[in-house]
Amino acid sequence: MEARRVPTDLSTLRSWTFITSHAQVLLAVARDPDASVVELAEAAEITERSTYRVLADLQQAGYVRRTRKGRHNRYEINRALPLRDPTVGQGLVRDLLKLVVEEDVEGHAFLLPLRA
Repeated sequence: MEARRVPTDLSTLRSWTFITSHAQVLLAVARDPDASVVELAEAAEITERSTYRVLADLQQAGYVRRTRKGRHNRYEINRALPLRDPTVGQGLVRDLLKLVVEEDVEGHAFLLPLRA
């Protein structure tokens, strides 16, 4: 007797992405260094609380530096640090950013959208 295949309802499967929350927040910061935590959370599609935690991790490890700009924060990325992922070997933050960055003729960087 042959087993009958039951169609899988993909909408019930747990959602996941290839890019971690840490990378999503880092890329959101690269897109808009003056973004608020609310804006970064929306861009990374995670909660504000998670965004605060991720930013704290990134700052503590030296990947992101936060400075006050009036009543707001401005973030700067250290592109020379390693990605801390054994699967990418000696890859640097700048290598990750190159995957989503396009440079124009005058050398200004424009981040390409991750989502269509």
